Amino acid sequence: MWKIYLMLTLVMFMWGLNLPMLKYLLEFVGPVTMTSLRIFTAGVAVFIILSTMKLIRLPRRTEWIYIIPGMLLNVVGHHFFLNKGLTMTSGTNAALILGTGPFLTAVFSSLLIRVFPSRLQWLGVLLGLIGVSSVVLAGGGLSDISQGDAFIFMSIAVQVLSFLIVARAAKTLDPRLLTAYMLLIGGSTLFVIGLITEPGELAAFGQVPPTFWLIFGLSALFGTAISHMLYNYSVGQAGPTKAAIFMNLNTLVALLGSALFLGEALSIRHLLGLILIVTGVLFGSGAAEDLWRNWRAKGNPGERAARE
Repeated sequence: MWKIYLMLTLVMFMWGLNLPMLKYLLEFVGPVTMTSLRIFTAGVAVFIILSTMKLIRLPRRTEWIYIIPGMLLNVVGHHFFLNKGLTMTSGTNAALILGTGPFLTAVFSSLLIRVFPSRLQWLGVLLGLIGVSSVVLAGGGLSDISQGDAFIFMSIAVQVLSFLIVARAAKTLDPRLLTAYMLLIGGSTLFVIGLITEPGELAAFGQVPPTFWLIFGLSALFGTAISHMLYNYSVGQAGPTKAAIFMNLNTLVALLGSALFLGEALSIRHLLGLILIVTGVLFGSGAAEDLWRNWRAKGNPGERAARE
């Protein structure tokens, strides 16, 4: 399980750094058009990676029941609302709203698939939410609620719902292959939506600077293809609630990336937020419980033998 925890931490770093990259890309091309090509490129990349692992196969008829709804929620809905929202609200607001992901996952898991987090996991969700709030509010607080804020919330809500589908689909379909199909079909769907909502926006790609394509490639390959593939695989292994706890790290990494690349200042509240976020991840993911059980087993050989 520790490999899954490390994998999720890596994914959060990639997602956190992807946020400032998206803000940069949206300065040159419309949100839906840019996102559709980025997602489609990511889908092709995942198929290439999986082909080298010999994991490519056609889905069974029953598996399309998961692929289509997962694609509509995880790719079309999430990325449409996320990128539209980023053009209408501040990065601080977006970071805080996205930080509600673990809480929404715990609630939806309890209501929809009857998976109830433990008390320690609920404590981790609460600590992480407080830590995320501390970090983003250090930048000056929330502005008035806007349409962009609503879009960001909708983006995280539909993504959380998609994680429940991924968890169900993982019983028969490798989540990495599920990711490939969702990205490829979802990117194509977004492209059609972009042609309708942003006519003529494709011409904007001919006027972008060379750095745009570098950031575009990094965002598609690491911020989308590899990260989504690893995250959905982790959801299949650890479950949606444990995996979602790590989303609290998104806010922290996004702010560190902004400080590194955009020159934004960090304060003592960011450090306090870091402590709360890391503590929340340890409790909410179950890592603290694992450490406690291992410590007790080492101190009580009889209990360890009984477990084995």
